[in-house]
Amino acid sequence: MSTQPITEIMDKLCSLHQSLLTLSQEKTEALKKGNTEELQAIIVKERKHVQAIGQLETKREQLVSDWFASQGVNGDERTITAMLENINNEQEGQALQEQFERLVMILADLKQQEKLNQELTQQSLQFIDMSLDMIQPSMKNLNYGRPNAKQSDSGNRRSVFDSKA
Repeated sequence: MSTQPITEIMDKLCSLHQSLLTLSQEKTEALKKGNTEELQAIIVKERKHVQAIGQLETKREQLVSDWFASQGVNGDERTITAMLENINNEQEGQALQEQFERLVMILADLKQQEKLNQELTQQSLQFIDMSLDMIQPSMKNLNYGRPNAKQSDSGNRRSVFDSKA
């Protein structure tokens, strides 16, 4: 069995991951701008990409498994790395190696970009939390008095807009 179908699937995986990396970079810009509508649209596109990648990955796993069966190679590890060690055709092996290395590089970039997005999201959440704390101060800091004195139940139910009629 030829490795050509596996190389083609790897090329498609590289293209999809590269597109996902571009979306991740767009997501970074949307996070910086605070544009939630754009962020939601990007997340929908990302989900579609991830679903397509999952389907291609399933096909790739099946093709690799079929290749190992056709070559009569036994072993528990049916990976591209193990496959590269057992390929007889040097040209096919070189093409597969190039696609594999390309995919690894794209995945490393994607991982780094997603880490940045995670940090930006975390900072945004911390800012929102801090803003809410500033808008709704704690009841302990609202009143002056003795620290050991008991407060009545009505004191704990005070709203931000406290008024007497």
